[in-house]
Formats: sequence, C-alpha cells, structure tokens
Amino acid sequence: MLAGKRKTETTTEVNYRTGDERLVKLTDDAAAKVSGLLQRQGRPEGVLRVAVTGGGCSGLQYKMDLQDSPAHRDILVESCGIRVVVDPKSALYVTGSELDYKTGLEDSGFKVNNPNAATTCSCGESFSA
Repeated sequence: MLAGKRKTETTTEVNYRTGDERLVKLTDDAAAKVSGLLQRQGRPEGVLRVAVTGGGCSGLQYKMDLQDSPAHRDILVESCGIRVVVDPKSALYVTGSELDYKTGLEDSGFKVNNPNAATTCSCGESFSA
C-alpha cells in the first residue's frame, strides 16, 4: 500500500494509506448512486466511508457515510471512479467485499457482498465474522 498525506485547513497533516479493490470494490450501480449523492451534497471530491461497528442482530453492522476526505490512518481505495475509505479495524472485516446498489419495490438500497461474513441476519443489515 502507498502512503498519502493531505493538509487540513489548520495545516496539520493527515496520514492515510492507498489500497486497491482487493479491500473493497463498488459495482457500477453503487458508484453511480454514490456519485449522485456526493454531487447532491456539494462534495464532488468527497469520499464514501465504509465502516463496521458492533450491533445488529448478528453482532456486527455496516455503516456508510459521505465525507470530504480521508481521516488519519484510513485506507483509501478508488473503485469505479469513487474514492472509498476504510479504517484499519474495519478493513479486517470488509476485505474482499463488493458494494452494490439495488433498486426495486422490496430489496432496494446498498448491499454488501462480504466473503468474510460467517452468518448474516435475514434483513442483510448485520453479520458475524
């Protein structure tokens, strides 16, 4: 992985690493949705944060958020033209995952296809590893 730095408005440096799609990748549908959301929020150069937190009926759940830039110690991956950031702890759980976006009457929204998930709940919002 490559190391990167950016300066914040207070001139402190934020160190992050650069990874590749072996960590996490987006489908074309997910990239289009994220791009539209970033544009709508006025953050065309923003990033999608993918994180794993404790909770949900299976023990772990995904959290996604749009941000302006990577944070300290993040891993930055570019997939389908979208910059995705993952913190090192979450990277342990999402390595090899694919983020998709589905539209439909029932099962619409972002879906994470995670090869590390030993079990998932019936709603697909949480998992155990």
